[in-house]
Amino acid sequence: MPINITMPALSPTMEEGNLSKWLVKEGDKVSPGDVIAEIETDKATMEVEAVDEGTVAKLVVPAGTEGVKVNALIAILAGEGEDASAAAKSGGDGAPKAEAPKADASKAEPPKEAPKPAAAAAASTPKAEPAPVANGHAAGDRVFASPLARRIAKDAGVDVTALTGSGPHGRVVKVDVEAAIASGGAPAAKAPAGAPSAPAPAAKPMSDDQVLKLFAEGSYELVPHDNMRKTIARRLVEAKSTIPHFYLTLDCELDALLALRTQLNAAAPMKKTDKGEAPAYKLSVNDMVIKAMAMALMAVPDANASWTENAMVKHKHADVGVAVSIPGGLITPIIRHADEKTLSAISNEMKDLAGRARSRKLKPEEYQGGTTAVSNLGMFGVKDFAAVINPPHATILAVGAGEERAVAKKGEIRIATVMSVTLSTDHRAVDGALGAELLGAFKRLIENPMGMLV
Repeated sequence: MPINITMPALSPTMEEGNLSKWLVKEGDKVSPGDVIAEIETDKATMEVEAVDEGTVAKLVVPAGTEGVKVNALIAILAGEGEDASAAAKSGGDGAPKAEAPKADASKAEPPKEAPKPAAAAAASTPKAEPAPVANGHAAGDRVFASPLARRIAKDAGVDVTALTGSGPHGRVVKVDVEAAIASGGAPAAKAPAGAPSAPAPAAKPMSDDQVLKLFAEGSYELVPHDNMRKTIARRLVEAKSTIPHFYLTLDCELDALLALRTQLNAAAPMKKTDKGEAPAYKLSVNDMVIKAMAMALMAVPDANASWTENAMVKHKHADVGVAVSIPGGLITPIIRHADEKTLSAISNEMKDLAGRARSRKLKPEEYQGGTTAVSNLGMFGVKDFAAVINPPHATILAVGAGEERAVAKKGEIRIATVMSVTLSTDHRAVDGALGAELLGAFKRLIENPMGMLV
C-alpha cells in the first residue's frame, strides 16, 4: 500500500513552509531516519527524516515550492515489494483533503413541493433604491482626504463626501474645503431625528493597489515577502494591538562593568582550536546585560511572569531571549536558566546560537518560549529606543549605546560612560511600580557588576 509523506509541522505555530530541497529522487530507497528533504520555516531551515521504509515513488511537490500547507501531500513511498509506478498513481488517497463547506440548516432549501414564503415575500417587497452617488463617491465608499481637510470640514460643518478633490488621485485637500466654505455649499448631511448614530468605521490599512497608486509606475520594484517577514509582521501587529505597552527608561553607569570585563577577559585561560590557541571566552557588554537581566528577574520574581486570560504564569527560572539580526529579519534565540549560568557560559552559548541563527540552523526549542528578552542596538550607535514585547514575554529590555557623558556627583561634574536602557512591560502583568523595581535591580547589578560573580 502506498505511503503518503505530508508536510510536517516543525513548530507549534507553523502553518506553512517552503520545500527548499529534496535530498532524494524518485526510485531511491529510504529507511527510517534517512534525511529526505530540507524545509524552510519562518525562522530556520530544518531537515526532514523518513519515518517509514520504502521506495520513493513520486515527489508530488517540486523543490523550491513556497507556501506548502502543513499536512499537504509532498511525496509518495512505495512499500516493500510494491511497484513504484503503480504506487505513484494510486497514492494520495490518504492525504488530508479540504472538507466541503457544511450547509447552514437555517439556510437550507425547502422541499420542492413545499411553498416558498421567502420568494413570495421578495416578490411583494419593493426593490431597494441604489445608494445615492455624490461626486462619483457611492454612499459608504471611502473618501480620501487629508487630516487637515477633514478637521477644517468638521469644524465648518462641511460634508467631505460631497466635495471633489483636487489633490493627487482625487484626494480632498485644504483648498477644496476652503472653497466649499467660501461658496456656502456642501453642508454636512444630518441624520433623521431620532435615528441612532452609526458607529465610526474601524480604520483599515491601505490595500496594495491603493499604496501603489501613490507612486509613479516604473519608479519601484516589488520584492515579495518571505515567510519570516510575514511572521514578523503578523506577530508585531498582534503584540501592539493586544498588549498594553508601558515604558520605563533610566541611565546606567558602565565604568565599573567595563573595568571588570577587561579583567575577566585578560584572565581567560587559553584553549587549543583548529586555528591554534585562543581564549576560552571573550565577554561582551551584552553578555553581562543578559546575566544582569536574568538576576534582576530572580530578585523581583513577580516581574518574571507571563499573562494569560485565566492566570498569571510565574516562572521559576529566567530564560532570556536575545534579538539577533539575520538577513531578511530577526530571531530571538534563548539562553535558558541564564540566572544560573556563569558569564563565560552565557558568552560562549550566545556566540553559538547567534552563528546558527544567521545560517538558519536553530531548532524550534532554541528560539520559542522564554520569560523575557534583550534587544541591543548600542553597537549601531543608537542612544535609546523602545522595543516591542514578544509574547509570551511580559517584558523586553532595549539597550542603547554606552557613551561618555557629563555626570554630576556631589556637586562636581565628571565624565562617565553611561548607557540608557528602556524596559517595555505588559501592563497587565507588570505595572509601573513593579517595572521600576525590576529596572532598579538591573541598574544595581550593572553599576556593581561584582554581584554577578557571587
